[in-house]
Amino acid sequence: MIPISWYLILAAALFCIGLFGVLARKNVIGILMGIELMLNAVNINLIAFWRYITPTKMNGQVFTIIVIAAAAAAVAVGLAMIISVYRRKDTVIADEVNQLKG
Repeated sequence: MIPISWYLILAAALFCIGLFGVLARKNVIGILMGIELMLNAVNINLIAFWRYITPTKMNGQVFTIIVIAAAAAAVAVGLAMIISVYRRKDTVIADEVNQLKG
């Protein structure tokens, strides 16, 4: 059996990669992908804790399905917003897009 610490290390590494992607990228698509990596790290933690703490209950799996559904909804809304901004401003660079300037 794989120890829980390996799962936590994997999730922490994935979360750090996603956080770096959010903070370092200027492209809005890259920022969205970084957010998805961070949500996947949360899913790994939820499943690991479910497996090692209460494997008889389905709490971890239900929470993971909810996070996956929320992530899919966020991606759909995010991509729709990115397409709308690109049609208006002809760019997806986050620094160049400022909706308050008109």
